[in-house]
Amino acid sequence: MIADLLVGLTEARKTWGFGLCFLHLRNVKGHPWNHKRVYRIYCALELNLRIKPRKRLKRDVPDALAVPERPNVTWSMDFMADRLEDGRAFRLLNVLDDFNREGLGIEVDFSLPAERVIRSLNNIIEWRGKPKTIRVDNGPEYISQALLDWAEEQGIALAHIQPGQPQQNAYIERYNRTVRHEWLDQYIINSIEEAQHFATQWLIRSFS
Repeated sequence: MIADLLVGLTEARKTWGFGLCFLHLRNVKGHPWNHKRVYRIYCALELNLRIKPRKRLKRDVPDALAVPERPNVTWSMDFMADRLEDGRAFRLLNVLDDFNREGLGIEVDFSLPAERVIRSLNNIIEWRGKPKTIRVDNGPEYISQALLDWAEEQGIALAHIQPGQPQQNAYIERYNRTVRHEWLDQYIINSIEEAQHFATQWLIRSFS
C-alpha cells in the first residue's frame, strides 16, 4: 500500500521530494506510518533518484550564496513573527535547502527557544539527512550554547551572518517574503494549530 501511494504521488507530483510526499501522507491522508519505514520504501523504489536538478539562472546575490551543487550542503534558517486574530504574537521557524530552495519545514508556536529549534532540526534530519552547514543570523536562539553544542555533536557548521547584513542570508529572506505573501497574510488565523495547518498545506502546495 505504501509503495503504491508513493508511486502514485511521485507520478502526479513530479517535483515533490520525499519530505512533501511524507507530509501529504501523514497530514492530508492521515496515515500514521513511521517516516523511516516510508523512506526505506521510497529509496527501494529508487524514487529518490528520479528528479533532475533544475537549470538555475545566475542570480544577483553575493558570492557566498552561490547555489550548492547538491542537496544538504547548506541550509538556511530564520524566524518570522505574526499575530493571531486575538492579538497574541506567534513565531515561525523556516528551514530551507539552498540547493533548490526547497522548504524543509515550518514550525509554528508562541515560543520557539533553542530547544525547539533543535527538535525541529532533528525531525527534519531524520528523513532528509544532515546538512554540512546551516546559515543563520545572530538571534539569541542561534548563538545559544545549546544550539552550538548540538551542532558540534552533529558535525554541522553554523554559519552566522554579519550583524545588520540580512542580504548574506538572502535565500531565506526571499523565502520569508514568499511565505508572508502567499499564505500568512491571506488568512485570519485564530490558533496556533490553525497556523501550523496553513503552513503545512502551503509547503505541500508550493511544490505542486
